[in-house]
Amino acid sequence: MDQIRLKAEPRTEQGTGAVRRLRRTGMIPGSVMKMKKGGTELIKLPAHAFMMAMRGHASKQLLVTLDLDGREVPALMREMQNDVLAGTPIHVDFSEVSLTEKVRVTVPIYLTGEPVGVKIGGGVLEQVLRTIEVDCLPTNIAEKFTIDVSSLDLDQTLFVRDLKLGDEQTVVTRGEYAVAVVKAPEDAPGAAPGAAPAAEKAPEVIKKGKEEADKKEEKK
Repeated sequence: MDQIRLKAEPRTEQGTGAVRRLRRTGMIPGSVMKMKKGGTELIKLPAHAFMMAMRGHASKQLLVTLDLDGREVPALMREMQNDVLAGTPIHVDFSEVSLTEKVRVTVPIYLTGEPVGVKIGGGVLEQVLRTIEVDCLPTNIAEKFTIDVSSLDLDQTLFVRDLKLGDEQTVVTRGEYAVAVVKAPEDAPGAAPGAAPAAEKAPEVIKKGKEEADKKEEKK
């Protein structure tokens, strides 16, 4: 993971009105959960510099170095709140970490490759699990795990226990959880096995309706 450095300043502004005024000056309010002393320290970061530093990063759990009042603070970005309409960050939470102690993080899973069960068997690939929890050193945090599913055949399932993530990651998510499965066409989501298409049923309905009309004519 690339080294991310962020300039930050202590923050005294609190309350809805004060925080809104702070944002209008081009700053993002945030907080740092302190590891040794405990408690939370309020901070503010330049919005433009923060957004530029976040470009190209898929995960919201990133290791950063905060340049805070002349101190270098290694911290894990735990949560970023965005404006619902604009999509821009409006608040960021960090937690101070030790570079020699493991942390627990949630990492997104991305699938790559076309399964043989889809390519040859006409099946449907379904991703069941989209994130996984792991323990690792802050310097070994992965932004994402890219899993090759090319070898999956029809009715085969890739489980968490099958993932090869390397010695740096200790998987916390239970091994029996399914990550991805290749389903046969009739088992595809939304499919109704054995059900005849509506277009094929229509002629029968019309025919029955015509027979009933003919019978009524005969009785007249």
